[in-house]
Amino acid sequence: MQKKGHVLWNVLGVITVIICLFAFVLHFKNWTKTDASGFRVLSGFYLQEIPFSALDSVELIPKIPGMVRLNGFSAMEKEKGIFREFKDSLTENKVYVYVDNLENQKIKIVHHDSLKLFINLKDSTETQQLFDLLSSKLVIEPN
Repeated sequence: MQKKGHVLWNVLGVITVIICLFAFVLHFKNWTKTDASGFRVLSGFYLQEIPFSALDSVELIPKIPGMVRLNGFSAMEKEKGIFREFKDSLTENKVYVYVDNLENQKIKIVHHDSLKLFINLKDSTETQQLFDLLSSKLVIEPN
């Protein structure tokens, strides 16, 4: 008499592997999209939508500042998640980080007066193109 394995455990194992692969693909890179009104970045569970009209500043920086991770992850050259700048008495704003390559320059985006987002893409030329696009959409108000 042959003992049958539990089908339930096999199904749960397959579902677990599929979910893990799906999460890996979502976090593998930053999925960006721009349209006439704004910029959108998605990486796994982290989504940010920034209208071009809300951009305050855009600059290239070599290194992200020291921050405390609220949630997210670091793996090899990737750093993604929600961070908080070292706590001071004035602000406790969340900082969104979407860095695909810690070695390359990052784009620092300040929007909605004080919200910050750091992003770069795997390829430095794509990061530069994104920076150029965002810089061109930055509205400079006359004094």
